[in-house]
Amino acid sequence: MSDHVVPVTEDGGAPVPMGEPTPFRRLVAVEARKLVDTRSGLILTAVLVGLTVASVVARGVVVGPRALTALGTAGIALGTLLPVLGILTVTAEWSHRTALTTFALEPRRVRVLAAKCLPPLIAAVAASLLALLAAVLVTAVVAEVRHVPATWDVSPLVLLGWTGVNVLVVAEGLALGMLLMNAPAAIVVCLAGPLMWGVVARLGAAGEAVAGWLDLNTTAAPLASAEMTGGDLARLVVSVAFWIAAPMAAGLARAVRREVT
Repeated sequence: MSDHVVPVTEDGGAPVPMGEPTPFRRLVAVEARKLVDTRSGLILTAVLVGLTVASVVARGVVVGPRALTALGTAGIALGTLLPVLGILTVTAEWSHRTALTTFALEPRRVRVLAAKCLPPLIAAVAASLLALLAAVLVTAVVAEVRHVPATWDVSPLVLLGWTGVNVLVVAEGLALGMLLMNAPAAIVVCLAGPLMWGVVARLGAAGEAVAGWLDLNTTAAPLASAEMTGGDLARLVVSVAFWIAAPMAAGLARAVRREVT
């Protein structure tokens, strides 16, 4: 069987034996293309870019030439839409009933799911860089138009931590989507999470303590501001385990065992 050749060629034109796995880079390229080759993915990407740029411009006009403030405003759009991008990435196969084709072409489901996770995570980094570029340009233009000095208060550590938070929120969306395998349910859970933890934090000292350890938005705040201590790191690790690691592991096990019809 391993000597049988199918009419599929590598980049250099050499035939690929049937027994060899699909190159992982090809799986990643296919999954990256899926981010924008559907109507929902294309619209979400366009809205994400448009809201990011618009929020930075609006904040710069209202507040003035403050780079960190403009960048933080972009985080509102990114923090809301990036998890949705991750959710749609891992649930589209099941909702569009294309999983049968995908897993027939590559039966090693773990490799396919790993390839699905990489493009949204890379997109989070790209979106962070786009927001930074927009913040820099808007800050410079507003300072020039108003004839006031610009405030360049974005340090490399703050930028790195803020980007890390954007990656975490995408990972949270991927984990919830993989666990629930239902886009509407995962989106509701993801977007309602901050509201739920806000209520929990108001239930007294015990509720505040629980939210302080399990609310990812709260535990990631020191990372975004580059003011993380040892205790902050411990709380972040616990919340990441609760919202990302555990759902991802359970969802991976479910996806591997699920019957595809």
